[in-house]
Amino acid sequence: MSKVPVLYRRRIIPEECVLLKDDIVLRSDDNMIVTEWKALHPKKDLARGYSCYYLRRGIKVSRFIDHRGRLMYWYCDIVDYDFSDGGNVLTVTDLLADVLLYPDGRLKVVDLDELADANDGELITKEQLGRALRNLSRLLEIIYSRQFDSLTRPILEVMGDSAEAAGPNQ
Repeated sequence: MSKVPVLYRRRIIPEECVLLKDDIVLRSDDNMIVTEWKALHPKKDLARGYSCYYLRRGIKVSRFIDHRGRLMYWYCDIVDYDFSDGGNVLTVTDLLADVLLYPDGRLKVVDLDELADANDGELITKEQLGRALRNLSRLLEIIYSRQFDSLTRPILEVMGDSAEAAGPNQ
């Protein structure tokens, strides 16, 4: 990847496409993009975070940080990637299924009802549904096999925070 891509986030429910103009690309290659960001919609607890877009895996792993600088949880999105404009524009489509991993080791799979609703309403294709479920399954296999640190390592490296436990399975 020769140029740092311009990033867009596309949501299916609710339908929107947002330029991530304030995200800072910290690392970019053919396999991943690592960014630092502030919350698009300010929340009481969430202040900022880091994300790693795994371009060949259909997942995005994000470290959500509270206003005191503490890890709230790791948030894993199941996504589709679409490069355009010669690879300089990347649109990341959220395929709705998400996994949250908390510092105490709890795991939560969320929004599968939204994935079903998107399928029922023909807001996603049969192929997108299949990719979403397969990528979710692969992500859960990584987590259950205690390999989640391999997905968080690029974020911790750019943070200079490699001494901290990378995830709940450490």
